Amino acid sequence: MSGHSFFALIARMSNIARWSLMRNSRVENVQEHSHMVAVLAHALAVIRRDVFGGEVDPGAVAAAALYHDAPEILTGDLPTPVKYFNPEIREAYKAVEQVSAARLLGMLPEELQDSYRPLLMEREQNEVVHALVKAADKLAAYIKCIEEVKAGNTEFRTAATQTLQALEENPLPEVTYFMAHFSQSFSLTLDDLQTL
Repeated sequence: MSGHSFFALIARMSNIARWSLMRNSRVENVQEHSHMVAVLAHALAVIRRDVFGGEVDPGAVAAAALYHDAPEILTGDLPTPVKYFNPEIREAYKAVEQVSAARLLGMLPEELQDSYRPLLMEREQNEVVHALVKAADKLAAYIKCIEEVKAGNTEFRTAATQTLQALEENPLPEVTYFMAHFSQSFSLTLDDLQTL
């Protein structure tokens, strides 16, 4: 057999369920989560550039967001309460993610590896991109919580409160802008959204 398995593995992100410790009204997978994070990260970057005059490439931010959870293809999604239980677990998981990212990178032809290395191996080196992707990841989690609570799933109430608090404490003005202009609409019904 010849060829490289990188993109075939990326396609399997749809098989990895998120929020595994919670009862979900609708299961979310890593692939759809990554798409939403990319949409939100792109929006935050556009807000930074167009509203606050910052210098950032929204396309580069969106690409970073698309691949932000790629190592989970090999590691699975470790639930947040476990991942952040203590500093030792967090650091050990970061090391596991790096090994997974390196393995994924090795599944690309050598001539493509330099282009994908920043997306897989050097995700935290560009502080602006990293901060925007991290904020978008938190926004995506909050939106998931809103959707679950709206569907009557009280399992997500505490997560919604905690995630909202984290977003309100986020120092990025792009996050404050997004929350002020867009967050309330996620609680609306389809009919309500169409009449705005």
